[in-house]
Amino acid sequence: MSKIRSDLVTGVALLSTGLLAGAFGYGAVNVAATFDVVPLDVRLTFHTALMQRNGVVMQTAMALAAICSLALALLSRGRTRRLAGVAAALVVTSFLVTRFGNVPINGRIKVWAVTTAPADHAAILDRWETYNVIRTVAALTAFALVIVASRLKLPDRAGQLGA
Repeated sequence: MSKIRSDLVTGVALLSTGLLAGAFGYGAVNVAATFDVVPLDVRLTFHTALMQRNGVVMQTAMALAAICSLALALLSRGRTRRLAGVAAALVVTSFLVTRFGNVPINGRIKVWAVTTAPADHAAILDRWETYNVIRTVAALTAFALVIVASRLKLPDRAGQLGA
């Protein structure tokens, strides 16, 4: 039963960290880059609408990725445990950066979309993009670490199959 549980946790950790990294990666490469080439009013309107949709989805993905990476660490030993533990910490980092970096700025953007942006809006939007890069790199690194951790477990499976 323990092997089945471990394999299930590994699979869900791979899926959830992959989805999180993919969502942040797509956002950084495509959405954020598009924000830079459209008029400010278009960016603010789209950004506000996107954040309304993203809230629940991204929070769920971050929670699932953190819980499953931590569970993988607890069910593992040695390097696999350390890699999964660091992955969990990186997912939590992406959550904290989002919560205390991006979300407050999103609140300001929501106000700007229905009023006007302040004179220093470019600096504030640059700060949002910096936070976005940090959380994206954290999520991508977490995914890579979970991949490596899952591959380190393979010799255990081969030994079990031969027994």
